[in-house]
Amino acid sequence: MKALVLAGGTGSRLRPITHTVAKQLVPVANKPVLFYGIESIVAAGITEIGVVVGGAAEQIRAALGDGSAFGARITYLPQEAPLGLAHAVLIAQDWLDDEDFVMYLGDNFVVGGIADVVEEFRRERPDARVLLAEVADPSMFGVAELGPDGAVMRLEEKPREPRSDLALVGVCLFTPAVHEAVAACAPSARGELEITDAIQWLVDSGHHVGATTITGYWKDTGNVSDMLEVNRVVLETLEPAVEGRVDETSEIVGRVRIEPGARIVRSRVIGPAVIGAGTVVSDSHIGPFSSVAEGCRISGSTVEFSIVLQESRIEDAGRIEGSLIGRSVHVSGAVRAPRAHRLVLGDHSQIQIAS
Repeated sequence: MKALVLAGGTGSRLRPITHTVAKQLVPVANKPVLFYGIESIVAAGITEIGVVVGGAAEQIRAALGDGSAFGARITYLPQEAPLGLAHAVLIAQDWLDDEDFVMYLGDNFVVGGIADVVEEFRRERPDARVLLAEVADPSMFGVAELGPDGAVMRLEEKPREPRSDLALVGVCLFTPAVHEAVAACAPSARGELEITDAIQWLVDSGHHVGATTITGYWKDTGNVSDMLEVNRVVLETLEPAVEGRVDETSEIVGRVRIEPGARIVRSRVIGPAVIGAGTVVSDSHIGPFSSVAEGCRISGSTVEFSIVLQESRIEDAGRIEGSLIGRSVHVSGAVRAPRAHRLVLGDHSQIQIAS
């Protein structure tokens, strides 16, 4: 069995971060989200991995290499444009050959991995199996309607009036039957070949499409709030360790990992939190659910529920929370200006201004 990992998306909802960093490489708990998916695939016993890449191909290649660091062998499959998930299967057909495979969206995060689902698929071997999760707003996703036997009856991409609250998680498992389905697809109104259309073709053609509704945590890390939420979930499982230096005036509370070469000076770090290698935190407060990457400098500031990427500086910036700060960013406090009010007042106005 092989794995097809999709890492060609542009990450428009994470701009401006993704103007310079592939969305799949934005880290949670100081590890790129893509790495969690690769590790889940290998843990399920799949070591032949094809990675579909687009405009950020060189970044993805540099991060993953040949796959040996993960115990896998990676083949890169260029996609000239993000033309849909079914298009990714289409261009990978020669590499996939006649193997069963799992398709995994590289910016998705599934707590607990996929080993049980892969084992179930190998044992029962339906023509396809989709992972589903109950969501509050299914109109934002591909939505599945199940029959009495639990098999998929109908799929619809981002419906205005969803027939269920079961959204497709970014993991599907296929036999080679999907290649005929993909070849039969026409571009959608978005100009893409939709994997939901391919799966619907399998259903309409009499193939068995099973479904597994996951009860664990799943997120599509497509926007900043989702990234911060996944960061929170991962940090909840953090193994504490102090491999850097903490001076006697500083305080470490809860599950905190301080990586080699990091220094904590006259500061307080409350976990769960991770401080990257070589980072210096001085005269500051790092609050819960924060990930600070390597080589950063934080002084005279408070950072909570945030992700700070490599080589960034935060100086005398007051309180920062719920933020995603990119690489080599400099955030500093401004000189306090005299208070002034700028007003445009209509006739007969009455106002009160606090001094």
